[in-house]
Formats: sequence, C-alpha cells, structure tokens
Amino acid sequence: MDAHWINYLTLIGFAVFALIIACTPLLIAKVLSPHKPSDLKQATYECGLEATGDVWGKFKMQYYLYALVFVIFDIEAVFIYPWATAFTSIGFGGFMAMSVFILIMAESLVYLWVKGFLEWK
Repeated sequence: MDAHWINYLTLIGFAVFALIIACTPLLIAKVLSPHKPSDLKQATYECGLEATGDVWGKFKMQYYLYALVFVIFDIEAVFIYPWATAFTSIGFGGFMAMSVFILIMAESLVYLWVKGFLEWK
C-alpha cells in the first residue's frame, strides 16, 4: 500500500473516532433519559416565567447592535493576542500593520462614543 493511502486512512480513522466520541454521550442520554411529554413542558417561557403577549414580539434593534459591537471588538482581541506574543520577531512591518488595525478599531470606538451608542438609556 502506498504511503499516501496510509495517511488518508489514518485521517479517516481519527474522524470516525471523533464522531464516535462526540455521538456516544448523546446516544446514551437519548436512551437513558425519561420521556414524559406534557403540555406544561411544551409551553413557551422565558426566565422561568410564562410568556405573555405575542410570542413573535419585536425586540429593540439596539440589542443587535450591542452584539455586533461586541463581536467586532472580540475579533480585535483575537488578532492582538498573537501579535503581542510575537511582538519581538515580527519587525517594523508587523508593527505598522497592527498599528493601522488598532487605529481603525479606535476610530470605530470613537464613532460609537460620539453617536452616544455606548450609553445605556
């Protein structure tokens, strides 16, 4: 057998093993868990309270914007961490690239601040 096929078979073996490890607890829980459906269990609730009004109620768009801002600055942290760990070996070009990135993120923070988006109302 060719050496390339052994590598592929090893990869397939790991993928099958990973699927078995991931699916086994789910199957065990499905088999062993009690199944007693009722109307009370199927009812819609939020935070332990019964739902009042229309289930498809509107939500404030501001919550979506908070989530979007969080994701943007979370991605900033994901990019800055590896840059900080390799700071001494990236040279001046890496420093300038990250400086531009940080300036763009700072500009977006200043924009949100000026627009009053960061204040709770």
